[in-house]
Amino acid sequence: MPDQFVQRSRQGWGERLGGAFGGIITGIVMTLISFVMLFWNEGRAVKRYQTLEEGAGNVISIASGNLDPSFDGKLVHMTGRAEVSGALEDSQFGVSAEAIKLDRAVEMYQWHEKKQTKTENKTGGGTEKKTVVTYEKAWSSTLKKSNNFDHPSGHQNPDSMPFSPKSFVAEKVSLGVFRLPEFFIKQIKGAAEIPINSLEQLPEEIRPGAKLHNGGLYFGADPATPEVGDTRVNFTAVLPAEISVVAKQAGDTLEKYHAAAGGDLEILAMGTESAEAMFEAEQVANKTLTWALRGAGFLLMATGLGLIARPLKVMADVLPIAGRVVGAGVGFFAFALAAIGSSLTIAAAWIFYRPLIGISVLVITGLFIFWLVKRLRKAKPEEAGPPSMATSTDSPPPL
Repeated sequence: MPDQFVQRSRQGWGERLGGAFGGIITGIVMTLISFVMLFWNEGRAVKRYQTLEEGAGNVISIASGNLDPSFDGKLVHMTGRAEVSGALEDSQFGVSAEAIKLDRAVEMYQWHEKKQTKTENKTGGGTEKKTVVTYEKAWSSTLKKSNNFDHPSGHQNPDSMPFSPKSFVAEKVSLGVFRLPEFFIKQIKGAAEIPINSLEQLPEEIRPGAKLHNGGLYFGADPATPEVGDTRVNFTAVLPAEISVVAKQAGDTLEKYHAAAGGDLEILAMGTESAEAMFEAEQVANKTLTWALRGAGFLLMATGLGLIARPLKVMADVLPIAGRVVGAGVGFFAFALAAIGSSLTIAAAWIFYRPLIGISVLVITGLFIFWLVKRLRKAKPEEAGPPSMATSTDSPPPL
């Protein structure tokens, strides 16, 4: 069962207000960074799009088993099997494999500290913070320093891990008659487990404390009931596999292709893929990254604007209900202003890079601003006189 501790702390209204005013500078910096980030992202997206369009129009598919000097300096596409000559070896454990990459993964059973905090506003503008600190044991590939725990007593971890994770990468990987450059070697994926079936292959200095467990090694008394400090080691490898690449031919190797649009092309896909499919996938990836960075820029701007306006909420927190109302209003306006600011920045970037699309975005943003102002503007009540008392000259209605 995990151990739990509850910590409570209070913060006065004056202290909160001082912190809120101090956060204005952070908010301004975050907002400025968001403008730069959004503008840069649009330029990056345009350059990548143009680079991929240029590459798709210039690429030549060739056979990886034939070295033709006439293609030197040109953008080429080829498929084939990435092969290695010789084995990679982890001499500390006596593990080897004919692989493109060999990885040693190390995990140690340790105490973990987790915190959950809930803040409650109090009348007068102060707050009470309740923090639940939980300690539980779990496996981790990184060292958890128990000296930094809030409650280290009874939750001590070892000062270091007995073994370190490590990766071994082949220096020579070939694709047909071509030598693959390092940037392509690092991109090849598809790790497969390298099981340890015997302790005899281990060096004598580590063999006595090791046990076989689930295809790997276990250092501890009993894998079924692990204790703090127990360690397990497993190995995986990226084995020779079919790949497809797009890059510039340079003799018997490949280099990054620099397009006239200003970007570089070096594309690798696992399996056998056509050049057309590879460029389509890159365009999709470019769009996905563009929208992800737009979202990140918007959130950064909204957070920054929220920090700038935060003193208003803290001042209203003298009455908790007023603080909630003002806080909701501050959040809405931060969101709305971030939406407007992000759109204007993107539109400005597109006007700079792609004028036609930028003007369209600007028009849409203008319509959104018009709608927002119209919605927030208070309607004036129409002036009306007293009801008219017209005297009828008609005959009275029949009784």
